[in-house]
Amino acid sequence: MDIIPRSLHILLVEDNEGDVRLIREAFSESKIEKNFSVATDGEDALNFLYAKAQYSARIKPDIILLDINLPKKNGFEVLEKIKTDPALRKIPVIMLSSSSSEEHVTKSYDLNANCYVTKPVDFDEYTKAVKIIEDFWFQMAKLPG
Repeated sequence: MDIIPRSLHILLVEDNEGDVRLIREAFSESKIEKNFSVATDGEDALNFLYAKAQYSARIKPDIILLDINLPKKNGFEVLEKIKTDPALRKIPVIMLSSSSSEEHVTKSYDLNANCYVTKPVDFDEYTKAVKIIEDFWFQMAKLPG
C-alpha cells in the first residue's frame, strides 16, 4: 500500500528572482506535491516565520532553503535566530548559496545549518542538485510534524 504524502511547504529565502525561478522550475519536475513561500530578504523571512505583518495566516514550513547574501538581515542572522528558537529550530535549514567559501560553510554548520549546498551555475546542474535535495529531504529523511 502506497502512502500518499501530504503537501510539503518550502520557505525559499532568496533575493535573486532568477534563482527563485530556477529553484521553482527545478522542483516542478518532482512528483511530490509542494507549496512555496518566498521571502526576498532576511527581515521578510523572520516576519514569515513569526507570522508578523502580512504573514499572519502563514503556514509553518517543513523545510527552509536559505541564501546567505540577503538584504536587511543576512542568511547567517536568520539561521541563528531560527536555530536558537525552540519553536523553529527543528525545521531543517538548507543553506543554498553561490559561495563555496570554507568560511561560509563552517559558519553555517557552526550555526546549526542542516546542510550546505553551493548553487550550481547551469540549469542541468541546478536540476540535479534540487533532485538530490528532494530525494534526501523529502523521501529519505523523516521531517518533524
